[in-house]
Amino acid sequence: MKKLWEKDYGTNELLERYTVGKDRELDLFLAPHDIIGSKAHAKMLAKIGLLTSEECEQLLEGLTEIAEQIETGTFRIEEDVEDVHSQIEVLLIRKLGDVGKKIHSGRSRNDQVLTAIKLFTKAELKEIASLTKDLFDLLINLSEQYKEVLMPGYTHMQVAMPSSFGLWFSAYAESLVDDLIMLKAASQIADKNPLGSAAGYGSSFPLDREFTTEEIGFSTLNYNVVYAQMTRGKTEKTAAIGLAAIAATLAKLSMDVCQYNGQNFGFLTLPDEFTTGSSIMPHKKNPDGFELVRANCNQLQALPVELSFVLNNLPSGYHRDLQITKEHFIPAFTKLKDSIKMTYLMLENIAVSPDIMNHEKYRLVFSVELVNQLVLEGVPFRDAYKEVGKRIAEGTYKPNTKVEHSHLGSIGNIGNEQIKKLFNDAFEYFEV
Repeated sequence: MKKLWEKDYGTNELLERYTVGKDRELDLFLAPHDIIGSKAHAKMLAKIGLLTSEECEQLLEGLTEIAEQIETGTFRIEEDVEDVHSQIEVLLIRKLGDVGKKIHSGRSRNDQVLTAIKLFTKAELKEIASLTKDLFDLLINLSEQYKEVLMPGYTHMQVAMPSSFGLWFSAYAESLVDDLIMLKAASQIADKNPLGSAAGYGSSFPLDREFTTEEIGFSTLNYNVVYAQMTRGKTEKTAAIGLAAIAATLAKLSMDVCQYNGQNFGFLTLPDEFTTGSSIMPHKKNPDGFELVRANCNQLQALPVELSFVLNNLPSGYHRDLQITKEHFIPAFTKLKDSIKMTYLMLENIAVSPDIMNHEKYRLVFSVELVNQLVLEGVPFRDAYKEVGKRIAEGTYKPNTKVEHSHLGSIGNIGNEQIKKLFNDAFEYFEV
């Protein structure tokens, strides 16, 4: 079968395999979005007189049939067809003949691919935002549930000051606020219509780009056609930064859980069904789920850098280098969605140890509170600091139960209501 661009010569077989790469596999993710862009383009061609109303209806009917194949999983990209965009056009030509050939008037495969990638990115970012909200809500609920259960805080991997499970859970909830803001920014950048920019230099046809913008559901368009083509790669990299932000939060949370679940800490425990065993040590219950979330999310944090190495120093205009971005970009969404779901499931079943602070090794954790107590009694801070330090050195320091419980007041005001408002303000964008 001839390629859409093919003239009177063929392509070396090895070169063809190398250039097609993984497009046939990865383009299936773009298929439903290409249908949306193609339908809007057909309607616009009819609006400006390049299609009759009957031809437009035929194309829309053909695209709907292909969309049904995509939805049911029967759609496939044939071996001798380069990509999903070519496959859809091939099917239209088989069904409609010359009418099918008219669908490409006024567009290039460049702006066609760009449109599908941007729609895919928007849809995936919205799904990630929804999953992030579920995890955020769970963290807030856990924070409220355990806000009065104390745990030691650490600096330099040493026991530092009192904290609480409420603070710990809430910290990761607030981290997701900033992550969602970055996700929102990425979605706004993707939410601009490139269709009609053709190969990056526009078209002599009187294309109505405002019409396709509204028809597809973009909030606005890329006005400069050269820049529209420049957003290929930039869209993906910006989205990757948003994904990496959430991944960083999950990786840090996973590290905490793996550490706190260990016998040397014993802050948290996971149900048996969320652990794995050892082939030689019968006592082991390993937190493999969180370890793999940590690994996958650390890998996702490399995604912006991976894309940068493909994109760096490319001049304006289209270059085949951009095809490689799909191999890194498209699978990243599934990896992050699975990691969020697994984190939610495991946190939902986690158990907190309520009496950690009774252990002798945490007896010094309230030393700062004793310093503060002396300050409240009129002792200058530096003198109070030295006095408590002296008691610790001499072994005469004794934890004060009254002082310990007074600290709950200072760490109990977690700010969850304010954090929820910040998150919901950012999430509102994805609900529209």
